[in-house]
Amino acid sequence: MAFKYFPHTPEDIREMLAKIGVGSLDDLYAEVPEEVKFNRDYGLPKAMSEIEVRKFFNKLGAKNKQLVCFAGAGVYDHYTPSAIPQLVERSEFLTSYTPYQAEISQGTLHYIFEYQSMMAELTGMDISNASMYDGTTATAEAMLMANAASKKAHRVLISDTVDRKTLNVVKTYAHFHGVDISLVKATDGATDKEALKAELAEGGVAGVIVQQPNRLGIIEDFTGIADACHENKALFIINSIPADLALLKTPGEWGADIAVGDGQSLGLPMNFGGPYVGYMCCTEKLMRKMPGRIVGKTDDEDGRRVFVLTLQAREQHIRRQKATSNICSNESLMALWVTIYMSLMGRQGLKEAAQTSFDGAHYLCERLCQTGHFHLLYDQPFFNEFALRYDGNLDELLKKLEANGILGGIKLSEDVVMMAVTEKRTKDEVDHLIELCNE
Repeated sequence: MAFKYFPHTPEDIREMLAKIGVGSLDDLYAEVPEEVKFNRDYGLPKAMSEIEVRKFFNKLGAKNKQLVCFAGAGVYDHYTPSAIPQLVERSEFLTSYTPYQAEISQGTLHYIFEYQSMMAELTGMDISNASMYDGTTATAEAMLMANAASKKAHRVLISDTVDRKTLNVVKTYAHFHGVDISLVKATDGATDKEALKAELAEGGVAGVIVQQPNRLGIIEDFTGIADACHENKALFIINSIPADLALLKTPGEWGADIAVGDGQSLGLPMNFGGPYVGYMCCTEKLMRKMPGRIVGKTDDEDGRRVFVLTLQAREQHIRRQKATSNICSNESLMALWVTIYMSLMGRQGLKEAAQTSFDGAHYLCERLCQTGHFHLLYDQPFFNEFALRYDGNLDELLKKLEANGILGGIKLSEDVVMMAVTEKRTKDEVDHLIELCNE
């Protein structure tokens, strides 16, 4: 059998086979039953030119429906400045080497340092790591941090108002790390504080996880929760949509020990579900419990500003399954993307985008409720996302909206839909949606 892309010569192969006492490469698979072997040609198309390939994929892409998006639930149709795709391909970023070798990776180290600085400021926390895979796993890693920080407690409380995707990932991590997860009930769409405090009073709690805004878009009041957690020696963890923090009270202001979430709202296109980037920030006290790496700034021997890896969880390379975390990589390209986004938007731009999203959502909600067919699921404050109860056939309504080029929201139950508005939605688009819902 000829192996076109093997770099080894026939002599190389013979020497290696002789060394292990095997006659041929096929003999390596002698124990594999013939019925499971692939013994026919691959179903690959004929070779095409570049022009033919482009035409093929353009034709394929044309099958997608381009809908005006009023859906959210963790992924939002935010504006992406056109400069970002160009800047991420600059050579100092694109070709920069792994940050373990500082002398040839200044581009990567520089933008990670800027990313950390911006995320720490946005969340109001002391320290940010160099990004995580996504918001769900970042939350699960925070749960493990709380468990590791406690010597005796191995139970983590999580509010019923946390996104179900995040909740399921946290439960999966907890199952394989011996952590007990207890769900804190919700009242009127928000975390029941009295139920939470009662759970804390039982003892043995390592951490508490809440979400802001929560899975129904409601802005929760966390007053007193941090104090209750700390009085019972538990860590307070807040999962937030970072774009909303331009206007909302930050995790740091709420007294959180760990702030986590998904950075998709910071200019990352929806991309059919990814890739995105998780963020994790914490207090200085917990810095050595945090997974991933931290980049710092210093001066070289010539007095020039340089960037270096200041802290990384090296134990993950040595302790393996006993390590606090085995996150040893990150969505670095996506971290660069959101760093450029925040740089281009600036403090004022982030606030304006958040305010426009907020205003658009409240306008849409008010007008839909005026039709008489919609009612707010809970009379609670919300940001740019809200849940409505519909008195008609919700499936038919969503099909009608789709037929008119609109993705009308996320169906939560037979008669409840959740809608989101971002700064990209124009008044004409919102009014069109309202008109279709009122026919």
